[in-house]
Amino acid sequence: MSNTMHFADVGELEQMSKLIPGRADVAMILGSGLGAFADSLTHAKSISTTEIPGYPKSTVAGHAGKIVCGTLGGVRVLAFQGRIHMYEGYTPAQVALPVRLAHAAGATVLVVTNACGGASKRFAAGDLMLIDDHINFQFRNPLRGPQIAGEARWPDMSNCYDEELKQMAERTALELGIRLKRGTLAAVLGPTYETPAEVAMLRGYGADGVCMSTVPEVIAAAALGMRVLGISCVTNAAAGVTSAKLNHDEVQAVAGRAAAQLWSLASGVIGQIK
Repeated sequence: MSNTMHFADVGELEQMSKLIPGRADVAMILGSGLGAFADSLTHAKSISTTEIPGYPKSTVAGHAGKIVCGTLGGVRVLAFQGRIHMYEGYTPAQVALPVRLAHAAGATVLVVTNACGGASKRFAAGDLMLIDDHINFQFRNPLRGPQIAGEARWPDMSNCYDEELKQMAERTALELGIRLKRGTLAAVLGPTYETPAEVAMLRGYGADGVCMSTVPEVIAAAALGMRVLGISCVTNAAAGVTSAKLNHDEVQAVAGRAAAQLWSLASGVIGQIK
């Protein structure tokens, strides 16, 4: 793998994708505490990311470092258990590698999930937020550098979260009795949680939730022409919204408790994708 992690030769990506145990229609990137979703796929086959030469190792608790290929309602799904974060020292291009691999394996739809802090009082811990748009406060972009063959140089981001998929998610949530509200996600570098002043600033810019992931993956998906559905699990009130202290163990615990609803919602939507 090249040191730049920019894969100008798509042949390298295709060779890496051949190690994935199956083709896919839909790819899923699973956030903190949400990896158990992949265990519910039928006819599942998995591979450790350590078996793919050059694949970045996830070092964060709650991220298993596995790629699982299976089916859900007749739809072929490729699930990544073990998100890669820039705060682990990786480049934006490395963070976006799962998306590029999934696309090389045939996926045309990307479902991204994450744990986020609630910057808006509209959301409480355990709520699910349908990502309507994002703000890139990571100030990094996986498309920077040599253009990768097959990717748009200047992708349109005005509808990077697919409206049809969002409406599908809202209908599914209504049918299942799941509370789901749209919101704007702000992404920061981490690994520190935000200060109360930073949260107030982000809220002033229109952010409802704050995370340390997701945006690089969505940018790469937009460049590849993939349709994207994003769902955040609000695991805590962000700093300054309440006086509660923040810790990653609680993030994982709340995400784990919300996983059943997220599974029902995501599987309901995926089952409708044609």
